[in-house]
Amino acid sequence: MPSVRTRLHLTRRGRVVFTTLAAIPLAAVALALALNGGIAAAEGTSAGAATVADVATVFDYVTIASGQSLWQLAETIAPTSDPRDVIAEIVSLNQLPSENVQPGQRLALPARF
Repeated sequence: MPSVRTRLHLTRRGRVVFTTLAAIPLAAVALALALNGGIAAAEGTSAGAATVADVATVFDYVTIASGQSLWQLAETIAPTSDPRDVIAEIVSLNQLPSENVQPGQRLALPARF
């Protein structure tokens, strides 16, 4: 009796199901890598990245004296720089709502000053 060769014939619906089943694990792996990469970047675990503890030790801190303004502080810590630039960096670094400071307020100073 001669052997009969049959070809596998998939309908359009069968191809869609087969492709979907093959794509689900690939999508799951891509999602896992994307989420893990975001967590690693947020934690600073990539090579050469500074951790939160490393960054926190870089800053010097100053306590605002009675009657002292950010302009006076800027002129003291960076006499050769434009005080407006120094003030903008201090406000940004400390996430201050305005340029107004209070006596006794502790501020981080940018590392370059």
